[in-house]
Amino acid sequence: MSQQLVDRLGVDILKAMAPAVPVSRRARQAAIIAALGPALPIVLPDYDIVTPRRIEHFLAQAAHESAGFSTTEELGGPSYFARYDGRADLGNVKPGDGARYHGRGIFQLTGRANYRRIGGLLGLDLEGKPELASDPVVSLRIAGLYWRDRKIGAMAEEDDLLRVTRAINGGKNGLDDRRRYLGIAKREVARLIAAGIQPVDAVHYPVLRRGSEGDAVEILQVRLRQQGFPLTLDGDFGPATELAVKAFQARAGLLADGIVGPQSWAALIPREGA
Repeated sequence: MSQQLVDRLGVDILKAMAPAVPVSRRARQAAIIAALGPALPIVLPDYDIVTPRRIEHFLAQAAHESAGFSTTEELGGPSYFARYDGRADLGNVKPGDGARYHGRGIFQLTGRANYRRIGGLLGLDLEGKPELASDPVVSLRIAGLYWRDRKIGAMAEEDDLLRVTRAINGGKNGLDDRRRYLGIAKREVARLIAAGIQPVDAVHYPVLRRGSEGDAVEILQVRLRQQGFPLTLDGDFGPATELAVKAFQARAGLLADGIVGPQSWAALIPREGA
C-alpha cells in the first residue's frame, strides 16, 4: 500500500493543497508545483516518507513553510536578514552571512553551517552557491534530509502536529495554518488511497476484527472516512475503528458486531452501477 500511495503522488495533490495567491506570486507557485509534483514519488522514499501519516505531515509543513508552495525564499529584505548576522549557532561568521544564507527551500534552510553540512550530504556546493537551495527539487531533498535527521517520521506516525511543528520550526509559529494544511493533506491522501482500491468483485477482502492490522485495515479506514467517520489511517483495527464499523453497520441495516465480513465490505464498496 505505501509504495502504491507514493507512486500516486504528484502535481494534483499539491494543487489541491495550494491556496490562491496574489497575481505576483502565481507564476512562481505554478513553477514550484510543476517541479515538485513529479519529484515526490522519486524523492520521498529515499527518506522513508511513504506512509499516509508521514506524507500528510510532510506536505502540510512544506505547504506552510513555502506559503502554499508559492516561494522557496524566506520573505524579507536585507534589513530583516541582518538579524541572522553574527549568529554563531548558525555558523554565520562573516558580515553579510545573514542575507547570503537566509531561509531557502520548502523547509527554509538557514545559516552558513547548515548550508555547508547539507550541501556536503547532497554533494552540492550550497555554501558557495546558496541560491541552489531555492531550486524546488533540491529543496525537496534538503527537507527530506532534515526530516530524517530530526527523526520526525516517528512524530508524524503518532499524528503529533505540535511535536512535528516544533521539530520543523523550533516553536509553534503558524500552528493553526499548519493544522489547516494537515486537514487538507489528510483528505487528499485518503482520496488517493481510495482511488487505488479495486472494486469489491475484483479482490478478496479478508474478514477483519479488532486486533487486525495491515493494508486491508487501512482500506477499511479509508472507506469509513468516506462515510464520515474521522479515523486515522494507521492500518490498526483498534477501538476507534471498531466503533466506526459498528456505527456504519447499524446505519446500513447490518448486524452491528464490529466484524467486517463480505456484507460489510459490499456495503462499503458497492458494485459499479449499483
